[in-house]
Amino acid sequence: MTESRPVLVIHGGAGTIARADPAAEAPYHDALAAILAAGERCLAEGGSALAAVGLAVDLLEECPLFNAGHGAVFTSAGTHELDAAIMDGATLRAGAVAGLTRVRRPGRAARAVMDEGTHVLLAGAGAEDFCRRHGLEMVAPDFFSTEERRRQLAAAQAEGRVSLDHDGSAPLGERHKFGTVGAVALDRHGHLAALTSTGGMTNKRPGRIGDSPLIGAGTYADDRTAAVSCTGTGEVFIRAAAAHDVCARMAYAGLDLATAAEAVVRDALTPLGGEGGLIAVDVRGRVAMPFNTAGMYRGLVRPGDAPMTAIF
Repeated sequence: MTESRPVLVIHGGAGTIARADPAAEAPYHDALAAILAAGERCLAEGGSALAAVGLAVDLLEECPLFNAGHGAVFTSAGTHELDAAIMDGATLRAGAVAGLTRVRRPGRAARAVMDEGTHVLLAGAGAEDFCRRHGLEMVAPDFFSTEERRRQLAAAQAEGRVSLDHDGSAPLGERHKFGTVGAVALDRHGHLAALTSTGGMTNKRPGRIGDSPLIGAGTYADDRTAAVSCTGTGEVFIRAAAAHDVCARMAYAGLDLATAAEAVVRDALTPLGGEGGLIAVDVRGRVAMPFNTAGMYRGLVRPGDAPMTAIF
C-alpha cells in the first residue's frame, strides 16, 4: 500500500485584522511556526492524524495569543465557557464538549468523549464530571483569565456589544477577530482528522454554544473527502452546516477541495452575513484555507519542509 505524504494545517482565528509592523506580527508567526514544528515531528515519526491535531491544539490552547484555553475570552458574567470537538475521518467517530469552566485542555476532553464512545457531545456540569472521572487536568476558572481579555470585556460592555474576539486596542490593531483555534491533518496511512477549540465570544450570553463543538458545523472529517475546521460567525456556520458542506460538495458534486471550500465561504456563508474562514485537507494532501475577512492566522507543514505561516 502506498503511503500518503502527511500534512498538518492549523488556524488561530480569522477577522478584520489590521496590518501592523512586522515586530507586532512576529509573535503570531513564531507561535504558529513552533506549533507546526511540533506537529511535523509527530507526523514524521509515524504519528496519526488524531495525534497530530491533538498536539497542535494542546499548544494553541496554552498560547494566550489565541482565544482557546488559557487566554480565552470572557462571557458577559465575567466567566469562561470553553468548547471543543474532534472527529476521526477513518471511522467517523466524534467527540465534543461545551460550556467547560474548569478543564484545562478542552481538546483532550473532546478526545476523551470520542474514545469513551457512548455519546458525541457533553455539556456543562455533566461534561466536567465526565472529565474529572476520566482523569483530565482540572484548574480553577481564573486559570484561563488574562488582563488583555479582561480589558476586552470591559470595552465590549461599555459599548453594549458582543465581540468575536479582540477590540481595537488589541495586538495588531485587531478589531473583529474570531479567535477559535483548529487543526486538520492527513497522516501517512491516508487517514484524516479535525479538531477545533474555542473560548467563544467576548461578552456573550452565558450558555451560548457556537459552531466549534457541533459536528458538521465547525468541525468535520471523513477519509472519503476531507477534514475541516472553521472559524467565524458561529451562528451562521451552524445554519450552513459549513464543515460538512465542504465534504458534501466534494462527495456529491465531484468538486475538488479548493473549489468546494471556496464555494462554501463565498456562496453559503457570505450571503447569510457569515464572516470567517476554514482550513481543510483532503485525502490526497491538498490544502485549502479560504476566508472572507481581512486575515486569518494560519499555517501548514509537511514532514521535511519548513513551516509556512500567514496572517493576511
